[in-house]
Amino acid sequence: MKLQDESQTMFLVRSGSGDVKAMSDGDAARLQTIAGDKTGTTAGILVVDDSRTLRKLLVHTLNGLGYQNITEAVDGRNALDLASQREFDLILLDIEMPVMDGFEVLQHLKSDAVLRDLPVIVISGQEQMEGAVRAIEMGAEDYLPKPYNPVLLRARVTSSLEKKRLRDLDRMRLTELQLEKEMLQIEKEKSERLLLNILPRAIADRLKGGEKTIAESYQSVTVLFADLVGFTNLSRHTDASEIVDMLNQIFTKFDHLVERHGLEKIKTIGDSYMVVGGLPVVRQNHAKVVAALALEMIQAISELNLETHTDRAIRIGINTGPVVAGIIGRKKFSYDLWGSTVNLAARLESGGLPGGIVAF
Repeated sequence: MKLQDESQTMFLVRSGSGDVKAMSDGDAARLQTIAGDKTGTTAGILVVDDSRTLRKLLVHTLNGLGYQNITEAVDGRNALDLASQREFDLILLDIEMPVMDGFEVLQHLKSDAVLRDLPVIVISGQEQMEGAVRAIEMGAEDYLPKPYNPVLLRARVTSSLEKKRLRDLDRMRLTELQLEKEMLQIEKEKSERLLLNILPRAIADRLKGGEKTIAESYQSVTVLFADLVGFTNLSRHTDASEIVDMLNQIFTKFDHLVERHGLEKIKTIGDSYMVVGGLPVVRQNHAKVVAALALEMIQAISELNLETHTDRAIRIGINTGPVVAGIIGRKKFSYDLWGSTVNLAARLESGGLPGGIVAF
């Protein structure tokens, strides 16, 4: 889904099943907050100082500047625990602390894949300027000298939060672009699968390549027709859902056999199933392979009868010769065959015996 503006940003995520769906409500709300809060007043700020008096003074000053979402940490270890449990937008970190000083905290933050991008403003006295420089070299965003100057505090905090907001938006836009790319790929794969369910791969590739008219003559192919004996009478006395289920069972078995033999299913018409060997990719042994398929189709019906306690039978007609093949239609198009070879194969099937194969 395309970004419309910074205040109404939404993007999609891909689930484990491959589907693409909307991001979680929590992430969407956070993204909208980030995009819309250009002043940063709703940002989560963590104040880290072992001195309760200095912490309270800094929190009071921040409150006066409009920042209300503030959390306090009494030392470095406490700060790391809070940062791992909650999401913050900025850390104000004192350098001199017992247990774990600001440098150690900064080192842990920058070595953590999740927290490394969290901006940190180090707090130091005028006599600790070398320490502030060292902290910035370690990855701190900025520094703040003691005692706190409200104007300088606002400037440093606002600048750091705005940089983080822009980085977050850039990162989310990059994620969205990647997800849109994945969505396009998913839709492309779906379209290709659908196309391959309708057309032979070689023909589908030519159609995707831009060819508008596809029609060719083949000097020697083998065409097979198979249909269910007594289907018309059966359909009059059987529920529609049972008929569809029966045909689906039979044709699915045929589809597997056709695919295994490397032949092309052309179409089904009612209870009739049409297959060809030798096109669109020319092969020399097409008659032999189609004959083997016919025998396996007869066997598949016998096995299905045993499984379902039924007594169905098919007739098969096979003919080898020249045909014309091509794409017809612009909407709901299909790949079809024409010629006397096709007509004769159909007649051989219709005149055959139940469970029999007639070939010419």
